[in-house]
Amino acid sequence: MKEPLYKKIYHELYAQIQSGELPPESRVPTEKELSEKYQVSRITSKRALTELEQNQLIYRIQGSGSFVRRPIQPQSKGKVLFILPFANDLSLGNFTEGIYPVMQEEGFELMLTPVDYLEQTTAEALSEEFDGMIYYASNTNSNYDLLFELASHGFPVVTLDKALHEFSFPAVLADNFEGGQLATAHLLAQGHQRIGYIFGEGHHPQSVRQRYLGYVDQLKSQQAPFRTKLDDPQALLPAAVPYIQQNQLTAAVCENDLVAIELMRQLKQAGLQIPSDFAVIGFDDIQAAALVDPPLSTVKQDFAELGRLAGTKLMQMIQSDTNALASSPFEEANAENQKVAVSLVVRNSTIA
Repeated sequence: MKEPLYKKIYHELYAQIQSGELPPESRVPTEKELSEKYQVSRITSKRALTELEQNQLIYRIQGSGSFVRRPIQPQSKGKVLFILPFANDLSLGNFTEGIYPVMQEEGFELMLTPVDYLEQTTAEALSEEFDGMIYYASNTNSNYDLLFELASHGFPVVTLDKALHEFSFPAVLADNFEGGQLATAHLLAQGHQRIGYIFGEGHHPQSVRQRYLGYVDQLKSQQAPFRTKLDDPQALLPAAVPYIQQNQLTAAVCENDLVAIELMRQLKQAGLQIPSDFAVIGFDDIQAAALVDPPLSTVKQDFAELGRLAGTKLMQMIQSDTNALASSPFEEANAENQKVAVSLVVRNSTIA
């Protein structure tokens, strides 16, 4: 069936508006100009302009003509706060790649800020400005009083990387235990028996403890002759080279990639070749992991999926008021924690 003439005019003007050929606030051809161009009646050209106006693509000013309307910006439904300790260094994990699309789809603004922000605000002020918060818990002891107040008022909070066991906040975290297993199993498969675990500092956060337990689990299953103790001060990075030499280790699982990269630097200074003399594996798969010499084997976290799940969970809480329905904001049983699988990335720090 042949398209009506007014529809042809409508579609051509629509295409020009969408492409920017007719930008916002530009004048649209008049009924007379259109009727002459398309060799149609004024009634036909007027109908095309009327339909454009009805669809809010143009507006008319009496005596001046028709003009392209600026796109209507959807109003934000609310604001979400994302607390990230390394907000200015996304190379350590781009969670926002997964969070932003969720926020955009739901019509929410996302404010990304370092943890210092929480030191400068109150629970009341935060609740007034934001509808919910995604909280990367770099330290499970930080901001406890503020989190307590937020939990008391049923404010929607989702934690990333770690679960806060005293509260009912749901957590989205990588399967760190599985990561420790994968890293250790890889080294065992390469024939290593004396495998150490190297920590960055004496304080071991929840995620690191889980990785360490995965390491222990694999060594125990294979009856390996050596195992690092969690509280061994010699297994910290500053004393790592003497610790390795004294215990005749041939490989190490490191708590993260930054520790692994620094350990490789220290080992090379001590005259050891990697991986022929010593194998090193990290955790996180930060950008630098593939760029160091040799490239670092590591356990990869799916940061985008972690972000997507955290954003989706928070939207569910905001929209269904799940938090307010909890019998107690301080019972861990109320939390719905989600673990995201990790994967092994093998590079030259473990295989020549």
